Amino acid sequence: MSDLSGEEIVVVGGGFGGLSAACYLADAGADVRVLEKNEQLGGRASRLEADGFEFDMGPSWYLMPDVFERFFAYFGREPSDFYDLERLDPHYRVFFKDGDRLDVTGNNAEMRRKFEAYEPGAAEAFDDYLATSERHYETAMKKFVYEDRSRLRDWIDLDVLTAAPIGLQLLGSMQGHVEDYFEHPKLQQIMQYTLVFLGGSPKNTPALYNMMSHVDFNLGVYYPEDGINSVVEALVELGEGLGVTYETDAEVEEISRRKEGFLVETVHGETRNPDEVVVNADYAHAERELLPDHERQYDDGYWDDRTYAPSAFLMYMGVEGDVEPLAHHTLVLPTDWEPHFDDIFEEADWPDDPAYYLCVPSKTDDSVAPEGHSNLFVLVPVAPGLHDGDAVREEYREKILADIAENTGVDLRDRIVYEKQFAVSDFGERYNATEGTALGLAHTLRQTALLRPNNRSSAVDGLYFTGSFTTPGIGMPMCLISGQNTAERLISDHE
Repeated sequence: MSDLSGEEIVVVGGGFGGLSAACYLADAGADVRVLEKNEQLGGRASRLEADGFEFDMGPSWYLMPDVFERFFAYFGREPSDFYDLERLDPHYRVFFKDGDRLDVTGNNAEMRRKFEAYEPGAAEAFDDYLATSERHYETAMKKFVYEDRSRLRDWIDLDVLTAAPIGLQLLGSMQGHVEDYFEHPKLQQIMQYTLVFLGGSPKNTPALYNMMSHVDFNLGVYYPEDGINSVVEALVELGEGLGVTYETDAEVEEISRRKEGFLVETVHGETRNPDEVVVNADYAHAERELLPDHERQYDDGYWDDRTYAPSAFLMYMGVEGDVEPLAHHTLVLPTDWEPHFDDIFEEADWPDDPAYYLCVPSKTDDSVAPEGHSNLFVLVPVAPGLHDGDAVREEYREKILADIAENTGVDLRDRIVYEKQFAVSDFGERYNATEGTALGLAHTLRQTALLRPNNRSSAVDGLYFTGSFTTPGIGMPMCLISGQNTAERLISDHE
C-alpha cells in the first residue's frame, strides 16, 4: 500500500464500514478522525443498557467468522485477542405457525435426516445444494467480494470471465433456484431465511445468494461474549492502537469541497479541514443533506427509485423467569410467508401474518440480564417508510405478543419488567436512515455488485463512501470488507 503519511482523513460515521476503513487508512500512515453522530460508536450495532439488562440494538448474528479472522490477521491480530466466541447449538430454532418445530444445527448428517423426513430425496438435494453454495461462496468471496469490482471495467478481465457461472446466477431469483432442489415450502423457507439479513425477498434477491446456506450450515453461527458490542469495542481498540481518533456526539451537517481539501462541519459548529473524506453515513442522506447540489452524483429521482431494505419493528424486553422453549435465535414463520414479503415490497403495509425473529442472548450469556430474568428482543421486518405512531405501535405490539404466545407457547405479557420499542421513525432519527430502512439498499438484481452506488464519488475528488449502501453490501462482515475496499481505493488514488 502507498504511504499516506501527512494525509488527514475524516470518516463520517462510526458503523462497521467506517471503523474498518479507519483502521486500514491509519495503518497506511494517515491521520484519521472518526466523527460519529450518536453517543456511542458502532452505528446500528448500538448497545442499550437499562435496569440491569444489556441489549444489542441491531445485529445479533455473528456469521462468516472467516471474514473477521481475515480482518484482524491483516493487522497481526486475531479475534480471540479481543473477545471469545461460542458456537451456538442449535444455530437457531424454527417455529412454524402450523405447530411444527425444527432445530437447525451444525450437524449436517442430522440435518440430512430432518430434510428427508419432510420430502423424499431431500437429503441428497441438501448435499447438492450445500456443495453448490460452498462453491459459489468461495468463488464469490475471492473474485467479487474481496476484490472491489465497483466499476464496469473491473468486470472485463479474464478472472471474472472464468467465474461466468457465478455471474449467470445473478439472472435468476432465489425462489426459482431453491425450487430446483426442494418442493416442500418449509425446506424452501429454511434455505432462504437469510434473505431477511440481506434486505430482500425470495422473488427479488439474485440466486447468487444461495451462498448464504454455506455460511449458515457449514461455517456456523456464533455468539461473541458480551454480545456484538464486544466486536465494536475490538474495532475501536484496534483503531486506537493504530492512531485513530474518535469523536462521538459529533453529527456532521455539511461536507463540501474546498480549493485545498474539504470543509466538514458538525451541528455544533465545529469544523475540520481534511484532505479526504470517507462517508459511512447513510449514502442517500449524505448526498441529499450533507453535500452541495453540484457535488452530488445522483439526483432525487435516483434515490426515490431505489429499493430499500426493510425497516423493523423491534421490542427490547426484560422478562421475569425463563422463556423456554425459545432458543438463543428463534424464527417464527407462517407456512406461507409470501404475503409478508408482499407487505414489505409491494403493498407497504404492516404484515397481517408476520414472519419474525426472537433473540434471547441470556440463554448463552448470563451477564446480559439480572439473575432470574431473561433478555429478549423481537424483530419484525416491516416496509420502510411506514407510519409508526404510538397508536399503531401499541396495536402491533399486542398483535406480536399474542402471536408469540400462540405459536411458541411463551406468554410474555404479564412478565415484562422492562420494555423499549424501536421502529421506522427511530431508524430515521437515530441513524439518518432513508425511509427508516434498518439495513440500507436491498440486494436486488438491479442493486447488486457494480449496480450499487460507487465507493468513490464521480463528482468530487477525494470523497469516498463505505458501508451497506455500496459494495459488497449489507451485514457486519460485508461492511468490514467494504471498509477495506474503500480504503484500498483511496490509497490506490495516491499511487
